Amino acid sequence: MRILLTNDDGIYAPGLAALERALAKLGDVTVVAPATEQSGVGHSITFLSPLVVKEVFEGTRQRGWAVEGSPADCVKLGIFEFCPTRPALVVSGINGGLNAGINVLYSGTVAAAIEGAFFGITSIAVSLEFDEQAQFDKAARMALGVIEQVLARKGPAPQLFNLNIPTPALARPRPVKVVPMGVERYGEHFEKRSDPRGRNYYWATGDPPPRRGAQETDLTALEAGFVTLTPLDFDLTRHDVLDTMRQWSLTTGD
Repeated sequence: MRILLTNDDGIYAPGLAALERALAKLGDVTVVAPATEQSGVGHSITFLSPLVVKEVFEGTRQRGWAVEGSPADCVKLGIFEFCPTRPALVVSGINGGLNAGINVLYSGTVAAAIEGAFFGITSIAVSLEFDEQAQFDKAARMALGVIEQVLARKGPAPQLFNLNIPTPALARPRPVKVVPMGVERYGEHFEKRSDPRGRNYYWATGDPPPRRGAQETDLTALEAGFVTLTPLDFDLTRHDVLDTMRQWSLTTGD
């Protein structure tokens, strides 16, 4: 099986290397990742400037390709230019930091998986709770186990998944919680400061996610120490509203 591996932390990130080693047990891995960190770029793509690509080696071993672009750019180039055959699986990660709740909308890691799903390829984003001494190899082995189970149990149609691993789960194996994405708003506060020239600027405070709510979501399950798996979709259409709106007889006016 051909696997396309990318991330948003950059091609030299330890999480990417750990996941590459783990996925090698599942198939042939092609690495196409950003040349530099692209955290928080969401689903941006590059079209006003060229995408410079450099082949990267680890000793004499060809490691992959570093792209001066976004994670979504990497997936596009990986599928059309660098994978010798069309990949059967796109994996993005391991990200250094969880991608849960509304952070899913901003995440370059998740966006890369979404890009893979655009092309009808089963895609999985993998993230590990931030830790200065993150155990990426252990997290990669856990992710591989979950990915193998997902591939064995999902239907024949391509699907999109978001996998998050909290630090406590590395020490004590626990069941994987299949949960929806939390949509509570948070992280909206800014600290106002002044630079040496008296100009105001604002720094995001990075507020933590909201506390546990009534509904179980990825945020509440992660807080409880569970690994979470969320099926995602990139179709933003409110299909439940379409039929009602079609009866509105809208016009453009004069």
